[in-house]
Amino acid sequence: MPELPEVEVVRRGLARWVRGRTITGVDVMDPRSIRRHALGTEDFIGNLGHATVLDVVRRGKFLWMPLQAEGSREGTLPGVALMAHLGMSGQLLMQDPDVPDEKHLKVRLRLSSSDGMPEELRFVDQRIFGGLFVTSLVPTPDGQPGGQGETPLPEIAEEAAHIARDPLDPYFSFDDFYTKVKGRRTGLKRALLDQGLISGIGNIYADEALWRAKLHYARPTDTLRRADAFRIVEAAREVMGDALAAGGTSFDSLYVNVNGDSGYFARSLDAYGRAGEPCRRCAAVGLASIIKREQFMNRSSYRCPVCQPKPRNARW
Repeated sequence: MPELPEVEVVRRGLARWVRGRTITGVDVMDPRSIRRHALGTEDFIGNLGHATVLDVVRRGKFLWMPLQAEGSREGTLPGVALMAHLGMSGQLLMQDPDVPDEKHLKVRLRLSSSDGMPEELRFVDQRIFGGLFVTSLVPTPDGQPGGQGETPLPEIAEEAAHIARDPLDPYFSFDDFYTKVKGRRTGLKRALLDQGLISGIGNIYADEALWRAKLHYARPTDTLRRADAFRIVEAAREVMGDALAAGGTSFDSLYVNVNGDSGYFARSLDAYGRAGEPCRRCAAVGLASIIKREQFMNRSSYRCPVCQPKPRNARW
């Protein structure tokens, strides 16, 4: 499933192509892809018709496009947004009308013409775990922008209002994170995956951040020193920044950006997926250490037994 860097790659691409453009038509090829829009297909199309996309915003792995309805006064807060959930295989692709429909095309948004830009935004989803729906925007509790966007607004999609800010958010508070994580009696990786504590970090980037910070995934959070907590947050910020620069992490053809291109950060992973291979950091100083794969929460964790030794008071 795409994690924060992959969703941010999509957000930046969409912002370039759709911001300020009007939706002139909507085609729903498969109603299953708008099943989260409880009022059905006609209401979905009615909400989008002739609405202008004001921005593309992301918090954690949530992505939404604030909409200005036709006839709304300029400068008023939008109040509604088109939410996009990519799921396991969802793709948002910008295409020209003369490009043949993709095999798994589910929804098509036709956009107003703009300086030779592609005129269709297509939602393609092979496995149908993702989808689109129109949602309400609610005020942010702190009055700050709801997430990463080009024109920050103090509103957030209702479905994303419960999650914490992510490490790349300029309004992320390390002090708030540290206070909350110290109050938990859990393991460090579980805390990193808890979207109520810190959002946007999934299994891949948790393993990579823990490797960079030289911390074991079962380190008890209530014993975490402030310096260690700062180190793991900075490591998460760095690894996701590196992934962004590489266009995200792609292990197959399902994750692509709005131009249909795959990211290549998988080539730079230091821990995740490298079981049985030498730890690069240990090898650099002449130590022989092999990355281990271990069972964790019905998934896998990867670590170096030398760089990231298991604590005696490990908490899973």
